[in-house]
Amino acid sequence: MATEVTAALIKELRERTGIGMGKCKEALEEAKGNMELAIANLRKAGMASAVKKEGRATNEGMIGASENGSAVALVEVNAETDFVVKNDRFKAFLDSLVEEALATKPTSLEAFMQQKYSKDTSLTIDQYRAIVIQAIGENIQVRRVLVMPKPSNKSLGLYSHLGGKIVTLVEITGSNKEEALAKDIAMHVAAASPEYLSPDAVPAAVLESERDIVKGQIKDKPAHMVDKIAEGKIKAYLDANCLICQPYIRDDSLTVAQLVEKHAKNGNSPLKVTHFLRWNVGQ
Repeated sequence: MATEVTAALIKELRERTGIGMGKCKEALEEAKGNMELAIANLRKAGMASAVKKEGRATNEGMIGASENGSAVALVEVNAETDFVVKNDRFKAFLDSLVEEALATKPTSLEAFMQQKYSKDTSLTIDQYRAIVIQAIGENIQVRRVLVMPKPSNKSLGLYSHLGGKIVTLVEITGSNKEEALAKDIAMHVAAASPEYLSPDAVPAAVLESERDIVKGQIKDKPAHMVDKIAEGKIKAYLDANCLICQPYIRDDSLTVAQLVEKHAKNGNSPLKVTHFLRWNVGQ
């Protein structure tokens, strides 16, 4: 007698096996709702080896990035060892996922993992991942995915460093012809590791904490000098941690903001850095 395959039943199988929701639903439907039979069938199909490996830590990885005329896509995939990350099968898996993300523009990692894999629509992306786990023999996790569109008034600069261990992206608003400048600044972001875009983006609590630290450092200074010294140190903190305030790595006579302003004057078009990101594997 068949048992109805409910969401609760699928969730229970997911919790017991660690396998993706789509595969759990399929297994339960084939087993007519029989939980133990579904588990046995999954084990016979080789999925159990993937489940066993899923508990292992994934501390290594690579970030894949690609772009076309309308968007930029980034995907981070993690594995257990750097040896596997350098494996051609792992790289092919990552490249496939970046290609999928660029084509389908998923809104979240969860949605991405449940969508159909275009090269084999009998599989979801998560099921494809499980197959790769079995082939490679290590746990593999898709950590994050991001797709950024390319509006007509913006330029995106993409930079990959250390073979995909660090990937940076910079957005410049005001023109769609400044990709070279955006990429130069993305290279700067990889090297300089800014935490915030601008002083306005620094949370008030962070600034307050920095002021308390600074005042503790200079408490023995004359009272009339404390505030002045503190503000100077806060400015130094902002200059070191805010992208547009940082000295540009290729010409430290200019800040990043001044570099952008210089390009804006040369092109007779107002430009502004409006967003950046810096992905580091595992962070």
